[in-house]
Amino acid sequence: MALMPKRIKHRKSQRGRIKGNATRGNTVAFGDWGLQSLDAGHVKATTIEACRIAANQYIRGEGKLYIRIFPQKSVTARPLETRMGTGKGEPDHWVAVVKPGTVLFELAGVSQDAARECFARVAYKLPINVRLVGRRPGL
Repeated sequence: MALMPKRIKHRKSQRGRIKGNATRGNTVAFGDWGLQSLDAGHVKATTIEACRIAANQYIRGEGKLYIRIFPQKSVTARPLETRMGTGKGEPDHWVAVVKPGTVLFELAGVSQDAARECFARVAYKLPINVRLVGRRPGL
């Protein structure tokens, strides 16, 4: 089952614009290695689930995976072959809004080589460019 909010204030949201870099959620907080976005974009809930499955199949219980993004924005779609002027479509899927610098996933309890290989499999499924980052010792 794909991720989605339990309850929301408004059923339909406007598209908006993704401006600037991430100021929160841009450091590795829970694990040892993180997957940080380099681009802005939307990541679907089904994509997050596919990444979770790919990472868990690779680590096989050795380490722990942390998912740092959640799809809170609804994206609407109109049915195919409908005429103009019938209003906004119904909610179709949920996306997480990702800014450059956001840490998407984290891994704990694995080596750097294992994290690199695991995140390479995850990055293949993502619609944005990402890089591997480590935990800063001072923070």
